[in-house]
Amino acid sequence: MSKDVFELNCTVRTDLGKGASRRLRRLESNIPAVLYGGDAEPVSLTIAHKDIIKATENEAFFSHVITLNVGKKKEKAVIKALQRHPAKPFILHADFLRINEKEAVTVKVPLHFTNEEKCVGVKIGGGSILKTLNEIEVSCLPKDLPEFIEVNMLEVEVGSNVHLSDIALPAGVTSVSLTHEDGDLAVATVKAAKGEKADKAADAEAEEAGEE
Repeated sequence: MSKDVFELNCTVRTDLGKGASRRLRRLESNIPAVLYGGDAEPVSLTIAHKDIIKATENEAFFSHVITLNVGKKKEKAVIKALQRHPAKPFILHADFLRINEKEAVTVKVPLHFTNEEKCVGVKIGGGSILKTLNEIEVSCLPKDLPEFIEVNMLEVEVGSNVHLSDIALPAGVTSVSLTHEDGDLAVATVKAAKGEKADKAADAEAEEAGEE
């Protein structure tokens, strides 16, 4: 669990619709958001753009329990979706999901790759690491939510893959993908250098020619 603490001050939004959202962003430097889930009704919110943009600069914000200060009420939530402007550094909309401390939540958690330079397939085999996933979806109680998950590349050889099942998850945390059939996805692979591939192919052809 991260030691970072995230709190956002919000106000309830009653002026709804696309036009109202555009005015909110353009004239007031705020963004529209929604809080849903749990036993309560969804609530439309307004959040200062400068506050949420600062929070999102920290990677932990996306895999952390967030406190939303809605008036005098504090709501515990996780971020479920964030809509960004396609060309400008602006956030357009945010979706938050209420949490219950006694119920599991499903959250996407970033992967941190360690020992990349010391990787056997890189240091000795001359290969390169190709990352196919940079985050995974996990399920756990809010108290067990990890800030990130480490993928140790130290002993991965050339031509080998690291799958979800190879990753040591923290206690109480499960991979959502692994609960599905054929869900053991490749997270990273160590690719051989192009020259090495060519050399191996040439060697194979020479061996075949010698056997004839």
